[in-house]
Amino acid sequence: MKIKLNNKKYKVNLSKPIDISLPLKASQNNVSAWYIDAPKITPVVDGNWIASVEKGASINFNNIAFNPHAHGTHTECVGHITKEFYSVNKALKTFFFIAKVITVNPEIQKNGDAIITKSQLEHLIDNHNFEALIIRTLPNTKAKKARHYSHTNPPFLTEEAAKFIRKIGVNHLLIDLPSVDKEKDEGKLLAHKAFWNFDGKLRHNATITEFVYVKNKVKDGNYLLNLQIAPFENDASPSKPILYKIK
Repeated sequence: MKIKLNNKKYKVNLSKPIDISLPLKASQNNVSAWYIDAPKITPVVDGNWIASVEKGASINFNNIAFNPHAHGTHTECVGHITKEFYSVNKALKTFFFIAKVITVNPEIQKNGDAIITKSQLEHLIDNHNFEALIIRTLPNTKAKKARHYSHTNPPFLTEEAAKFIRKIGVNHLLIDLPSVDKEKDEGKLLAHKAFWNFDGKLRHNATITEFVYVKNKVKDGNYLLNLQIAPFENDASPSKPILYKIK
């Protein structure tokens, strides 16, 4: 397919998608964070009737209980941190973007924190010809797909790094961690607030996607991103970001 974005022409092969989402499953092996048990997917029960073909019903008809922030790839809007209600379903109005994939090895601090700094990003980003930024952190192992992050103090962005990302024009930030902020930060949410310009004009159409997983065979560089969400009227929704190589 030939496409034109921001007055530039590209070629992409839609038959070769690169899925960077993590699936949601009713298993203890499901990735998790924020001190919540695994998702639950269970058949509807009505008296003696169980909505499962295996149990004798004509259909499978399941209830699903999960938290979008805790149980897999999700996309959130500024409504995640505001008193006012804002829906990610209203915030995300277009779905194709030029995205840059970068790989970062977080810096370990004396207090044990692993941080992604502004200087690291400046070193890795030599131009600003993209609207979405995808951060892959090292080490990048398959264990990320089933890791339980609660009480582990995962890596996070510094406030200055998040400000830099905002100032270079990134509207959609994707990262392979449960949060852009420190797990236990006393509710400061410095990176979230810096990215969404919380103390200025709120960036209503900007989004943060957490819990992506970018395989090692995916090289750093520019891609076409298709960012799709489930149409939840909520601050966050499960999402399925897909990359395509650009020719």
